[in-house]
Amino acid sequence: MSVNFTTHKLVDEALDALLPSHCLLCGARGQGALSLCRDCAAELPRNTACCARCALPLEAPAPLCGRCIKREPPWSAAWVPFRYEWPLAQLEARFKFGGDLAAGRTLSLAWIASASPVDLPQAIVPVPLHHSRLRRRGYNQAQELAKPLAKHLGVPMLHGALQRTRATAAQTELTAVQRRRNVRGAFTVRFDDAPPEHVAVLDDVFTTGATLGECVRMLKRAGVSRVDAWALARAPKT
Repeated sequence: MSVNFTTHKLVDEALDALLPSHCLLCGARGQGALSLCRDCAAELPRNTACCARCALPLEAPAPLCGRCIKREPPWSAAWVPFRYEWPLAQLEARFKFGGDLAAGRTLSLAWIASASPVDLPQAIVPVPLHHSRLRRRGYNQAQELAKPLAKHLGVPMLHGALQRTRATAAQTELTAVQRRRNVRGAFTVRFDDAPPEHVAVLDDVFTTGATLGECVRMLKRAGVSRVDAWALARAPKT
């Protein structure tokens, strides 16, 4: 692992010397493939003080937040290394809605560099897009984030295990209750073999947890014993 890391670092430095990268946020000299300068990279909002169960940002780390005590989430644990705030939110919007794959690569590298959970799953399942939205966008942002992360962690990604069979309205302007209703019954699960005992369902942004929660429930209904919720960034309390 260390040899591979060193090799990639040397290649990255050589490429950067030949073709210097520029920061996607401010335009200054970037740091190789990360495409962020040191100052902007330091500004990425880490989600270090959060609820261990739902990753909600808190003033101090806690095993459960008030929301999780009141209503237990369907997932077992959450891993969300960043908060959905500037400047990460700007990169995410460019990646998700602007077709900026360079921003997506930067976000992937930032995620890979984060400390991973000790108890890794047997497989990673990205939240799928409906085929109509996938055609319009051209790629699934959750899957694009999941692929390099799965490779880095040595955990297989199950591309077709979770499918979105019903087109849903965009969640952005909906309330938490409306979001849950919007995604109810929108997913199906199909495993070619026996389902893994432990998987992580992965999305780009964790807002209310409605989409992740529905995916978790469907995976459990299909026979998965433990499902964790993974996302790049966690929105503050809504």
